[in-house]
Amino acid sequence: MKCCGLSYNSNISREINHHFLYNFNWKVIIVQDLEKINAVSRMQKHIISNIDAEITMLDLSHIAGYSLWHSARIFKELLGKTPFEYIRALRLTNAAKELRDSDTKVIDVALNGGFDSHDGFTRAFLKQFDITPKNYRREKPPVSYFTYYPIRDYYLYAKINEGKEMKNEISRTVTVQSVIRPKRKLILLRSKNATDYFSFCEEKGCDWEGLLNSVQEKFDNAAILELPKTLIKNGTSACAAGVEVPYDYDKSLPDGYEMFDLEACTMLYFSGMPFENDEDFGKAIGVVFEAIESYKPELYGYAFTDNIAPKFNFGATGKIGAKMAVPVISL
Repeated sequence: MKCCGLSYNSNISREINHHFLYNFNWKVIIVQDLEKINAVSRMQKHIISNIDAEITMLDLSHIAGYSLWHSARIFKELLGKTPFEYIRALRLTNAAKELRDSDTKVIDVALNGGFDSHDGFTRAFLKQFDITPKNYRREKPPVSYFTYYPIRDYYLYAKINEGKEMKNEISRTVTVQSVIRPKRKLILLRSKNATDYFSFCEEKGCDWEGLLNSVQEKFDNAAILELPKTLIKNGTSACAAGVEVPYDYDKSLPDGYEMFDLEACTMLYFSGMPFENDEDFGKAIGVVFEAIESYKPELYGYAFTDNIAPKFNFGATGKIGAKMAVPVISL
């Protein structure tokens, strides 16, 4: 089954079958020990929960249950960054969001992010985002926010799609809401061969999600798209990533990104229920896929359409559930 640019069960299970898992630099690693994944997951969770506090490698090694050296090694092996680089990227992203969304002084943003000086913060910010904090606040261009991907969740998603670890049940309730979108623009990043989220990230990397979510004017979060035929270029696939922005959006785009006009239309938003265990995100996505497949829009005066706008897959988180949007026309 395929909808909104992500195939459920078939493609993903093949990609991560036989205990192969892509790390977030999208290099293939062989997962031989679930405990190693659990150890890195525990370190990840500690970092996220204590990002505003002091975090030491000694703390992380105790949580992982390994030596300092081995903890640092497996962390970089699975996540592509050292713990220090990971913490720094998260703190700088939080700082960028604060600069974008508030009037807090730059020095206070720096101190909130654990930096000792304005100069040190500016150098780190410039290195991370290729723009100074002052210029970022004034211009608010798209930049590559660092995105947290729970390593254990992706491993268990693979196992779920192999038909294992299906013990937890989640709500199968899906709400449907019609949203009238005005004429607007679509910022997108294309792929050549991708068919779903995992193959898209394998081809294009994973910076797209943080970059698109940095766009302050966006209508909704970054999504994997299934493009209509009118937006597919020769030599590219229907699978892309993107966000919708107001029609008057005129900021420059990073290399590789494009912007197109979308006419006004109605979108049906399918939203699953929140779920307690973040590791169930794969099942949550599957529930929404099934709801779209079985939905009969003609009963409510609509028909699905493939040629006026992309289909959007916003993914799933425990707090809000899974969400997708599909264009429709009135009957």
